[in-house]
Amino acid sequence: MSDHKKFYINGQWVAPAKTRDFPVIDPSTEEECAIISLGDQTDTDAAVAAARAAFPAWSQTSKEARAGLIERLLEIYNDRAEEMAQAMSKEMGAPIELSRQQQVGAGSWHINGFLKAFKDFSFERDFTSTEKTLLEPIGVCALITPWNWPMNQIILKTIPALATGCTMILKPSEIAPLSGLLFAEFVDQAGFPPGVFNLVNGDGTGVGSQLSSHPDVDMVSFTGSTRAGIAISKAAADTLKRVSLELGGKGANIIFEDADPKAAKQGAIRCFRNSGQSCNAPTRMLVHKSRYDEAVEMAADVAKNTHVGPASEEGRHIGPVVSEVQFDKIQKLIEVGMGEARLVAGGTGRPDGLNRGYYVKPTVFADVTNDMTIAREEIFGPVLSIIPFETEEEAVSIANDTPYGLTNYVQTEDDEKRRRVARLLRSGMVETNGQGFAMGSPFGGYKQSGNGREGGVFGLDEFLEIKAVSGWAAE
Repeated sequence: MSDHKKFYINGQWVAPAKTRDFPVIDPSTEEECAIISLGDQTDTDAAVAAARAAFPAWSQTSKEARAGLIERLLEIYNDRAEEMAQAMSKEMGAPIELSRQQQVGAGSWHINGFLKAFKDFSFERDFTSTEKTLLEPIGVCALITPWNWPMNQIILKTIPALATGCTMILKPSEIAPLSGLLFAEFVDQAGFPPGVFNLVNGDGTGVGSQLSSHPDVDMVSFTGSTRAGIAISKAAADTLKRVSLELGGKGANIIFEDADPKAAKQGAIRCFRNSGQSCNAPTRMLVHKSRYDEAVEMAADVAKNTHVGPASEEGRHIGPVVSEVQFDKIQKLIEVGMGEARLVAGGTGRPDGLNRGYYVKPTVFADVTNDMTIAREEIFGPVLSIIPFETEEEAVSIANDTPYGLTNYVQTEDDEKRRRVARLLRSGMVETNGQGFAMGSPFGGYKQSGNGREGGVFGLDEFLEIKAVSGWAAE
């Protein structure tokens, strides 16, 4: 779409009620790559009204009809994958290979996962011989998504909402809106009825707050910072709408004495992936003292040998962080860390040879204690903190000593220990020995990491109300 300033409302690309230009900055170059418009209350109201008007008919369409449209959307998504990869690479700085394989791939992976879960999903369930439990779409949903994994999060919200019969308004991040606008094109091309899917660009204090407090919005699904999640919850409280949150994290990667020899190397690589801009990144590496010096050296080598470069450059490197605001925040926290712990790789400033763009040196701190700022705050950059421990109990205590609880990691060849520690960790996900999660696995956290689950049947459940009906005659 050549005009990025338009919104998608009621099946049409429409101009904003008022022009409020907002530049989209390519983080690799710090240059403007597009201009969008930020919506205001009039735009929000129009999108909500369109979704509200479309809900009665869409909620009553057959499961087969909704699945067919989602299958068509998947075909379009796959056919236009390169366009999507280029959009995400430009708007948020993911290296083009990462954008093609993982950023775009995450979207198609989750669409397939939802279709698989939806195939055998029943909206009517027998409770007793005369009572039926009905699962019904909750209604109009506001979907507010972040910039770090744009398609991953847009797909995790829009597809289950569409499948369950909800209508929606998507507000993608204003920092990385190009992928969301392209996705709206895909939805339009797939032929969803007008008003079922709507998109309004805006910032959190504007359209985000308007959607969160809107009396005709039945649910808000938000992914982003814990601070913003708290604000959305407060805004939604007056209308008692459902709020599903996927928020920050400060994952602990526990490396026991019998872990794989490459565990520290793999943990550092995972921490730096996507330039550290993942809520589930293993940013605290907890290492048994018998393996500690080895792990510090290994992680430092990874950092020193991780190439940093432009998103347009082919290869397996890391790109810039998304914005000047994020760059400045990360630099300040690295500086704090240099006064708290032992810097073994990286540090402040851009990597050598890069004097423009929001590039951050992959950074490793050793001799970190869990009360330090760099161990407490979600830095959201390629920064790793390494903490020693002596006993299993100490490792679990350190891992759990955080306001977050999204993903923790356990590395040990002792199966009994691995399962025991996994049960004790207070997080929504525990990845062990590098084994990734299956398609449709529930993604979400404990504590200040949020309160919802996304993916597969769990993601479908998020968008449904439960109705009990007595006296249901036997069929």
